[in-house]
Amino acid sequence: MSSYGRVKPDIVAYGREIMGSKISTGCKSLSGTSVASPVVAGIVCLLVSIIPENKRKDILNPASVKQALVEGAAKLPGPNIYEQGAGRVNLLESFEILMSYEPRASIFPGVLDYTDCPYSWPFCRQPLYAGAMPVIFNATILNGMAVIGYVESPPTWHPFGEDGNLLSVHFTYSDVIWPWTGYLALHMQIKEEGAQFSGVIEGNVTVKVYSPPAPGEKSRRSSTCVLQLKLQVVPTPPRSVRILWDQFHSIKYPPGYIPRDSLDVRNDILDWHGDHLHTNFHIMFDTLRDAGYYIETLGSPLTCFDARQYGTLLLVDLEDEYFPEEIKKLRDDVINSGLSVVVFADWYNVDTMVKMRFFDDNTRSWWTPVTGGSNVPALNDLLASFGIAFGNKILNGDFVLNGEQSRYASGTDILKFPRGGYLHSFPFMDSSESGATQNILLSGMTKTDTPILGFLEVGRGRIAVYGDSNCLDSSHMVTNCYGLLKKMLDFTSRNIKDPMLFSDSVRQEKPLYADKNQIPSRRTDVNFSTYSRVVGKELTCSHDSRFEVWGTKGYNLQVRGRNRKLPGYHVIDLGRGLNSTVDTSVTVTSNTTQKVVDSSGNNYWGFFYRDDIDMPVLVATHWLVPATVAILGLLILFWRMQKRRRRRRGSGSGRFTNL
Repeated sequence: MSSYGRVKPDIVAYGREIMGSKISTGCKSLSGTSVASPVVAGIVCLLVSIIPENKRKDILNPASVKQALVEGAAKLPGPNIYEQGAGRVNLLESFEILMSYEPRASIFPGVLDYTDCPYSWPFCRQPLYAGAMPVIFNATILNGMAVIGYVESPPTWHPFGEDGNLLSVHFTYSDVIWPWTGYLALHMQIKEEGAQFSGVIEGNVTVKVYSPPAPGEKSRRSSTCVLQLKLQVVPTPPRSVRILWDQFHSIKYPPGYIPRDSLDVRNDILDWHGDHLHTNFHIMFDTLRDAGYYIETLGSPLTCFDARQYGTLLLVDLEDEYFPEEIKKLRDDVINSGLSVVVFADWYNVDTMVKMRFFDDNTRSWWTPVTGGSNVPALNDLLASFGIAFGNKILNGDFVLNGEQSRYASGTDILKFPRGGYLHSFPFMDSSESGATQNILLSGMTKTDTPILGFLEVGRGRIAVYGDSNCLDSSHMVTNCYGLLKKMLDFTSRNIKDPMLFSDSVRQEKPLYADKNQIPSRRTDVNFSTYSRVVGKELTCSHDSRFEVWGTKGYNLQVRGRNRKLPGYHVIDLGRGLNSTVDTSVTVTSNTTQKVVDSSGNNYWGFFYRDDIDMPVLVATHWLVPATVAILGLLILFWRMQKRRRRRRGSGSGRFTNL
């Protein structure tokens, strides 16, 4: 799962066709949050009025009123927690809470129940299991005791049974709670001992909060907050059905002008929907879960996950850059560790971006896109060692694939692809020349067959690339491509090849090649470091990665930690980690040598790391170099021993002659 902000909204209220008075005379009906908010404001006024005036200062404050509202709300049967918060506001229940209220601290929401679907979506949609990325749940601490409060000691996990010891919980939280509120984040993962466990884990998380004495009081106020957990756990799924979603390289709104993915959408110029697995990609998430896949979210660089635990890394509509260590590790993950990659790119055209400038009246400044629909130059750097590159065309049109009608909405083209791969082309119109300001395509434009979909086997892994992400994004989707996505995952995760997608007619007998000057280049007039988590930043695994790599540069760069063995539970090394031993003989395809220097400054990888991939070459990158060094050492030692023996024989015969 993923890192979230705290639950919003807090509550919901009636906001559709609400009758109210006109400015002049009579009544009219209104809808929306502008109506629901006054409803809540009116309820708060009524609640305040029932508290005697001489007690209002002691009882009423922003936190206590919010406690009364959320604890008294009625949960609705359909919407999830991120759609309704605590539920529909309930005046009578909130009234009962305030009538007997004593100043205290509490946690909102007070319950996380994996068995409560759809309310606890997305948490209830996918169970916990050993080896997964931590599930992060962010709660709010409400302090009704005073404007300022302090966490007395670190939060603690109290399991209800022995099985609860299989859950490892790390906490990040507000040391100081001000004004009135703070946060408590739970980072939860199942220990390796629970790799075969199936069942429910229950328990409470408690945190003690205290505030200074109120006027007239001598001792400080204190309160214990409780968060109830009920978590569903399953045995660790096989690697083939585990997918890792890259969230780290998606730039968050609103630090910069990230343009929309479909240029046909004129009324929504910003890509502000979050590009998150559980927001505008939530239908895709549910579709993959229904298909039996488990999807985890990576909120740290690509060095921060163990590739041997996942079948496919899913890269969709990404805008950020990549650290050099990420590029190097991904290549090793694919070739030697058998990780597969699925890429959904999007348009990138500098001329079109320049035409999309606009003057923002709020900031009184010109805004210009910092990248395209996706960051194609960065993706090309990531895929360069596999011989794959996207172009700068903006393609539009309908096409039929596997008997299904699809829409290509402002997608890009594939410029480079290796021999031996499978590449699909369709007739499209390129609107990059006409620019983004045109309402219709130029009448004289003709359709040209352009490659947009490719499949490739490389080393132990497999790669599938597609030039448009709009068909997975529910924000402005024309037609979905979930069927295509599942066939791509069948190939990458299970090596199942659809006959239509892997027909001989689309197999590349020679590489698709493009000169470097044809590859899209980055904008030079934008300071990308302002928006990026990579450019000008340090490579560090953050709190949404596995505990053992927090604060490090990640797997293959730091030594992996171990969980403490629990009494009564057999430690199952999920392996596939730093210290595992695997057969690393692989088949790599290549034709152009590219020199790559490792972190020690050695150049011996130049033979193995190539730019364009064509012909198969058998290599064993993990053992060949050390084995060669060992053999040379033995030969030198043998040579020295032989030389010493010859010297002894020569000196012995000399002494015998002199006698």
